[in-house]
Amino acid sequence: MTVETTFFDSIVSALPEAACVLCTDTDQIREMNEQAQKLLGVSVDACPRFANFVGTRLGEFLVFADEIDTRGQAWTRRIKLNRGDGQVLRCEIRGHKLATHSHHILLLIIDLDEMDRRAHLTEIAELQRAGLDEWKRAENFFSDLERRNQLILNAAGEGIYGLNAEGRTTFVNRAAQEMLGWTTEDLLGKDIHSIIHHHHLSGKLYHHHDCPIYKSFRFEQVNRIEDEVFWRKDGKPIRVEYISTPIYDHQILAGAVVIFRDITERKENELKLKSALQEVAQLRDRLEQENAYLQEEINSERAHHAIIGTSAAAAQVLARIDLVAETDATVLISGEPGTGKSLVAKEIHQGGGRRKRPLIHFNCNSVAPEAVEAELFGQVRGGPHAAKQDKPGKLELAHGGTLFLDEVEDLPPDIQGKLLHSLQNKTVTRLGDTREKPLDIRVIAATTVLKSRPSAETLLRRSLFMHLNVFPITCLPLRERPEDVPSLTSHLLKLACKQLSRPVPTITERVMQQLQNYAWPGNVRELRNVIERAAIVSRGKKLQIEPLGNSSDSDQEKNRIRTETEIQSLIRANLIAALNATKGKVSGPTGAAALLDMRPTTVFSRIKSFGLTETDWI
Repeated sequence: MTVETTFFDSIVSALPEAACVLCTDTDQIREMNEQAQKLLGVSVDACPRFANFVGTRLGEFLVFADEIDTRGQAWTRRIKLNRGDGQVLRCEIRGHKLATHSHHILLLIIDLDEMDRRAHLTEIAELQRAGLDEWKRAENFFSDLERRNQLILNAAGEGIYGLNAEGRTTFVNRAAQEMLGWTTEDLLGKDIHSIIHHHHLSGKLYHHHDCPIYKSFRFEQVNRIEDEVFWRKDGKPIRVEYISTPIYDHQILAGAVVIFRDITERKENELKLKSALQEVAQLRDRLEQENAYLQEEINSERAHHAIIGTSAAAAQVLARIDLVAETDATVLISGEPGTGKSLVAKEIHQGGGRRKRPLIHFNCNSVAPEAVEAELFGQVRGGPHAAKQDKPGKLELAHGGTLFLDEVEDLPPDIQGKLLHSLQNKTVTRLGDTREKPLDIRVIAATTVLKSRPSAETLLRRSLFMHLNVFPITCLPLRERPEDVPSLTSHLLKLACKQLSRPVPTITERVMQQLQNYAWPGNVRELRNVIERAAIVSRGKKLQIEPLGNSSDSDQEKNRIRTETEIQSLIRANLIAALNATKGKVSGPTGAAALLDMRPTTVFSRIKSFGLTETDWI
């Protein structure tokens, strides 16, 4: 026999109650007195591990052992032990941590049935001695006291329930029953946490030891919680705020009382208000963007306020506008630069049912390639381009109205695919966001790509072209409709003179003949510049124009009609000459774009479309 065994034997033998020493590491009973052997129905020689006595209540016993280890001592009546003869022992277990021996606890086991029997006999004896009248008086007094307490509890508007030191319900007022749907029969004497407080709203399990209410009656803490959930009998959660307070009986911690109120409606209203405020903020941002865009459109210079022309080509364009304007069909306008594609798009929009909503104009070659996606689809704060605030794109701004995609062939290929996906699915997703927003827009696109050009397929994806080309409208170049030059010249001259605050000079037949004989490679845009320049230099009553760009002493060369291939060859040669003069530099005041009077993005686009490399201009 070791010194340790002798020590344990001396402890348990001196105790009048059933006692044993348990090693929590090995689950071995190190010593057990005769009272414990008799109570549990085992002998010290054939004593099993303590887990065999606990059985299915092992989890509760581990929590109890943890409390002993934390507080030094604890007691419980929640754990029933299995006797050696198969009977279940209802008992009170008191545990003490042995400070001199690590991981060893002293357990005192009290038979509650025997205790109740003794208490009952004692009570009977006391009642007999006190007399029947005294017993009735006490009964009436406590009944009246309980009734008054119940009246007070049931009159309260908040839900109130009490727990003992074992976490079992001792009382539940009427308001709590109405809010939770549970009756007193459902809750009294039960572990209320496992009934109404077992899971978080997310579905995650809510353990007893994490519960603030558990901490109130275990560790004497007052806890105020502003947003949790209790679970009703029908399985639905209610949002609650509550305060749990420990209660004492003669300075001994006896349990806790919980006072709670249902805040489900308040939380729902808060969410609705937050959602409404977000929607208002989004609408405000969108209106600010639309106003800024419309102001920009108002301030921008426009040469046309109506389609001017008497030719068959102009009449055909007007007829096709009338056919398609009242519909929501997608329109693809093709033509050379300066032929009035933007004007046709505006007339289609103004003639349709979306005229009260904005016409959003997006020039696809006016934005750097890396910024096109953000401009078109929008972005959220902190997105891929580190945006400082949420910003809707042109697609979102055009919701309910019309989106005009000018020079659509200059869109990067990957953006063309994403644009096609948005248009087909009628949704748009901002950069950095995962939420799709509904999209209700009419699309009008304009392109300078002619399908006869070899580079057309490489610039505009066939799938996007097929989606946009529902109703095509072709704007013929000015050289193919010279009969429109007089009416256009007269209209543009009046606009220029009004802007310059000068009288309108007379257009002579000779000047008009010069204008009609010119090929106008820049089309109406070039005609506008020539007329505005003429309005500035003309000092008399007659309009004077400077020599036109392709004037020649040879009438045959001047009036010769060139093919599209010849024109493209001239444009290519002119571009190479500009790049050669600037040694390949495109941007800046000394770059090719400045020499050509074009945007750098347009020059880059043309370099790509012609397939030019550095070897072409060096």
